[in-house]
Amino acid sequence: MSDDFMLDTDDLERRMDGAIGALRTEFASLRTGRASASMLEPVMVDAYGAMTPINQVGTVNVPEPRMVTVNVWDKGLVGKVEKAIRESGLGINPQLNGTIIMLPIPELNEERRRELTKVAGTYAENGRVAIRNIRRDGMDQIKKAKADGISEDDQKFWEGAVQELTDTYIKRVDDALDAKQEEIMQV
Repeated sequence: MSDDFMLDTDDLERRMDGAIGALRTEFASLRTGRASASMLEPVMVDAYGAMTPINQVGTVNVPEPRMVTVNVWDKGLVGKVEKAIRESGLGINPQLNGTIIMLPIPELNEERRRELTKVAGTYAENGRVAIRNIRRDGMDQIKKAKADGISEDDQKFWEGAVQELTDTYIKRVDDALDAKQEEIMQV
């Protein structure tokens, strides 16, 4: 019947790339003992009645390796930005200097490093689950095509292609996790 079945592997690959991108964003928010502007990306500030990303209420800078500064544009929001950072769970104690909030990054102790590697592992597992869900979507498309009459050889070919793509992306997640854990454990 429909021997001209073509699975859109580009779509699956694009979605898996999205899962890897989300994982990298989550990894960037993990503190490694070095200052990084991206560590404040998940922090949301209650500004003007709406939850707003911190980089939309002030300028985030990294003037030195162990310091992040936030230059808040509106003086009225300084307290709210400070509160949002304090309550973000980053373990950073903000210090006020006018409209500039300084965030000294403390050394990570061994226990905190181990906790962060576990958090990184959780993020990686979420990435693997997302990739497997995309794989399942691809396999469902193949099963539907089989019901519509594609040959068993074509079915095996496409299943193999989807599995190969999945294995490649799972390996990329594992490699990213290994690199992040090594970065966290570095003293």
